[in-house]
Amino acid sequence: MGLLAVVGVLFVAVAFGAGRLLRPAVPTPEKLLTYECGVDPVGEGWAHTQVRYYVYAFLYVVFAVDSVFLFPWATVFAAPGFGGVTLVEMFIFLGFLAVGLLYAWKKGVLTWM
Repeated sequence: MGLLAVVGVLFVAVAFGAGRLLRPAVPTPEKLLTYECGVDPVGEGWAHTQVRYYVYAFLYVVFAVDSVFLFPWATVFAAPGFGGVTLVEMFIFLGFLAVGLLYAWKKGVLTWM
């Protein structure tokens, strides 16, 4: 186990070292500018963004992870000898998600305006 960790660290160190030695390093004013979607930055760097979009994205990720776990669970649930245990485990998992959704609903996160 320790040898594998040492080999992994050495592999990363060699890769970063090779990248540093082989890349061209010619800093120009254009290279030092902040890159923003191919458009030159104009004005101040402060912009007001609605947080609710991030909350909806986070909730989407939570339920996408839920669906990723549901499909393998359905496969294992069909196997003989795993029915009761996997059913209880999935209800516990869905309970945690339901508590999170209930918390978001009670905080008013799910209302658009």
